[in-house]
Amino acid sequence: MFLRQFEYLVAVAEEQHFGRAAERCHVSQPSLSNGIKQLELELGVPIVRRGQRFHGLTAEGWRVAEWARRVIAHRDAMRDELALMHDNLQGNLRMGAMPTCSPVVPMFTQLLRHRHPGVRADIQFIGIEAMKVGLGNFSLDVGITYLNEKDLYKLNSLPIYVERQSLLVPDTEEFRNRTEITWAEAAELPLALLRKSMHERQIVDKAFESVGCEPKPHVECDTSILHLMFHVMSGALMTIIPGHFALVPGTFPGTRALDLVDPVISSQVGLIWAEGDPTMPMAKVMVSVVQELQKSGELQRKLGDFAVVDKVAAPVDA
Repeated sequence: MFLRQFEYLVAVAEEQHFGRAAERCHVSQPSLSNGIKQLELELGVPIVRRGQRFHGLTAEGWRVAEWARRVIAHRDAMRDELALMHDNLQGNLRMGAMPTCSPVVPMFTQLLRHRHPGVRADIQFIGIEAMKVGLGNFSLDVGITYLNEKDLYKLNSLPIYVERQSLLVPDTEEFRNRTEITWAEAAELPLALLRKSMHERQIVDKAFESVGCEPKPHVECDTSILHLMFHVMSGALMTIIPGHFALVPGTFPGTRALDLVDPVISSQVGLIWAEGDPTMPMAKVMVSVVQELQKSGELQRKLGDFAVVDKVAAPVDA
């Protein structure tokens, strides 16, 4: 049984095609097929549903592929650990992040680049479910998401900041002397919002529902809050943003952010990573980056009262 055979199997499971899997592994298709056949013989179970075309994996095959991912991930982690010991860490730190934390992520990647020049940050802006799957199958090293989500009990977490909602409005006379606005007032304004299918919109809808209101947005999109902000910059509509977006200097000219109150909606955001002993090296590196920003006060300097400064986790294993 060889690691290469596990790599073949994982490639087939993910590509769902022998030819593409062989190309991904840089081998011929017969070599890949023979490698998987040898694995079947050694384990004594069928792995691939055979036919003239690829028909998928058997139940046993999916379970073997799961273990194969673990074995490969731990092999890679061992290499990373040894490189880290010699201050020569290379490769990709694979991060899943929710779109609303995009103004915060550059703080982490900047320090990561300074401390580990050989590490490349590979960032995917995805939802919490995809994040949990990625951490579970070792295709992600860490995630940044809401810590009040369900089913995070099997993951380690480190609080980073608190997200509070603001209303982004045109910087006109109507709003110039205001610093806050109620959800009930906001519901009566012309709004641009994310689609109802997005988690961030669901938070907003619950807030409106709590005050007995149902907004009727003029524009909806399912891509990013940034696109909604352009509508505000044009002076036509208003949108709801996480308050820390307004801390990015000079980004949204002609607008101002008002705190949304009655009620104030807060969600804790933090770093998550898979449980395990020892901690996977790339996750360990990202945890140490966040901890350093917290301890140095840089996180609070950049995020003000949004930053979590009193819950710095104990250092991960060295």
